[in-house]
Amino acid sequence: MAKKTPEPIGVIAIDGPAASGKSTVGRLLAEKLNFLYLDTGCMYRAITWAALQHEIDVADETAVTQLAHDIQIDIQPVREEDGRHYTVLVDGQDITWQLRTPAVDANVSQVSSYLGVRQEMVKRQRAFGQRGAVVMVGRDIGTVVMPDAPLKLFITASAEERARRRTRDRKTQGHSADYDRILADVQRRDKIDSSREHSPLRPAADAIRIDSTDQPPEEIVDAILQMIKEPVNGNR
Repeated sequence: MAKKTPEPIGVIAIDGPAASGKSTVGRLLAEKLNFLYLDTGCMYRAITWAALQHEIDVADETAVTQLAHDIQIDIQPVREEDGRHYTVLVDGQDITWQLRTPAVDANVSQVSSYLGVRQEMVKRQRAFGQRGAVVMVGRDIGTVVMPDAPLKLFITASAEERARRRTRDRKTQGHSADYDRILADVQRRDKIDSSREHSPLRPAADAIRIDSTDQPPEEIVDAILQMIKEPVNGNR
């Protein structure tokens, strides 16, 4: 009897807390595999940015949810060589660099905690996943968005290391950055994300956990590529 050829991995789900390195790993992995890279967090950031722009109170769940249904969010490959890893359009406007401002950082966890917002974004994210050949990064990909993904990863790092990364990134982008305040914000967001009622941040039962605190992203990507090869020759 001929040996059955295993199904190729069509979706890789990567979850983890803020600044854990999951986005960097996901992007590099997508490049290696020639997959679409989808950072789902940018979709929640886009809604947060739009709410702030429209002067909608982010505490108004009904108004924010309606906004999530109304606006058009498009994620495209890099269009400009300015250091970005993707291009995010809201109603046709390029807002890629506005997504990482301190104001968005401070409000995105609350916006993403709303059930109606998450339901709308999950619907859009699943549409991407159903196309296959995608590395999808977020906080509930393996548990909610794509629970049947053949490879699920949960990437984390210490709060202190994540705060250092966020401080460095903000300074690189020209924003003011105070490490102690950023550390407090990282810890605050961890608490909100892991304790929210809808789609809390947690690893899927079958997710492979990776601590990126002392590991370069390139080494993590190499290890993941080896994981992908193993099912072809045996069992993961």
